[in-house]
Amino acid sequence: MTSHNQELFEQSQRLIPGGVNSPVRAFKSVGGTPLFFKRGQGAYVWDADDKRYTDYVGSWGPMIVGHCHAEVVNAVQDAAAQGLGFGAPTEGELEMAETLCRLLPSLEMVRLVSSGTEATMTAIRLARGFTGRSRIVKFEGCYHGHSDGLLVKAGSGALTFGQPSSSGVPAEIAALTTVLDYNDVAGLERAFAEMGKEIAAVIVEPVAGNMNLVLPKPEFLAAMRELCTAHGAVLILDEVMTGFRVSLQGAQGYYGIRPDLTTLGKVMGGGLPAAAFGGRRDIMQCLAPLGPVYQAGTLSGNPIAVAAGMATLKLVQEQGFYERLSRTAKLLTDGLSDSAKKHGVKFCAQSVGGMFGLYFSESIPTSYAEVMAGDAQAFNRFFHAMLDAGVYLAPSAFEAGFVSAAHSEDDINATIAAADKFFSGK
Repeated sequence: MTSHNQELFEQSQRLIPGGVNSPVRAFKSVGGTPLFFKRGQGAYVWDADDKRYTDYVGSWGPMIVGHCHAEVVNAVQDAAAQGLGFGAPTEGELEMAETLCRLLPSLEMVRLVSSGTEATMTAIRLARGFTGRSRIVKFEGCYHGHSDGLLVKAGSGALTFGQPSSSGVPAEIAALTTVLDYNDVAGLERAFAEMGKEIAAVIVEPVAGNMNLVLPKPEFLAAMRELCTAHGAVLILDEVMTGFRVSLQGAQGYYGIRPDLTTLGKVMGGGLPAAAFGGRRDIMQCLAPLGPVYQAGTLSGNPIAVAAGMATLKLVQEQGFYERLSRTAKLLTDGLSDSAKKHGVKFCAQSVGGMFGLYFSESIPTSYAEVMAGDAQAFNRFFHAMLDAGVYLAPSAFEAGFVSAAHSEDDINATIAAADKFFSGK
């Protein structure tokens, strides 16, 4: 009998390109039919066929307190009863700005927007306007949204100009982006030695989460800060994923690095479309209406999204929240690693805060090339086995996973037990 998921997917493909509104949802990487979810509660989601899954995607990171947390839902309902949007300032926007600047000391001023892509796109524009330079440095495997200048892959050599990674991106725009290897200090030093006067900004995921989970080497972040300062370039930490996910102070607090600009999203919206960028006052004052760098948005600071985000940010500030979240993630990765080792399976895992990475590799990767050398087909088999067992992981070998405060020890143990069956070959 055809599942309701399959029926919905077939209907969607007639009206929506690929049947989905964001490419990774299509299951192209892992094969099979994407799931259509209809509700979530705590650590669980239910698909169109009413099958329950333990959720380790969490809407790609925002659901840090779990689905439908009562305080978040109540905040949204209360805000909605007052109005869905005004296109004018609200007191909630000020409260959000004050909270973000208090929790992240590198933020002296902040502007609210609606998506991570919008935040990073504008941070790049702002860095160019502030410095009067055009060149951007990014790193292979890091994703910063789908604006033209950031959909760029590495050229044929370490210091060649980037090439478009999407049709529709002019080569002239991609040529303004230099793509380097993540965690490669020497490559970064060479780039600044050769073109330091051209570089407006370096943008980086301080913990990479879009080529699976790759942690930064401390010397990599330190060199980046030092080189940007020495050459007058703007250091942008893309914390859309890591902000309030790896710690209350984000990756910048966790690793002790102070950026010039920060981009935020996901957790700060509590599951609704909200994002932000902020940083040094002298840079932020270049934004319209104070300065010549233009940015605007009808739905920026939407009161419903702000309400969801503020309720979530209040919950994550509770005593011991991140200690418990980190323990949950580590319990999962340690358990999976021990099970694979017991059965002689080439597999490893790691976590930081509420993020985790699973790798069908001999050792934990530290670069894009090492991630790509892993056994993606083994992951695909694992993904479908876990799906059958009621465990929903990201449908790609190249995405980080997420735990929430709603995941219990029983949830983690059940997940490890399901993985143990796969690793054992049963």
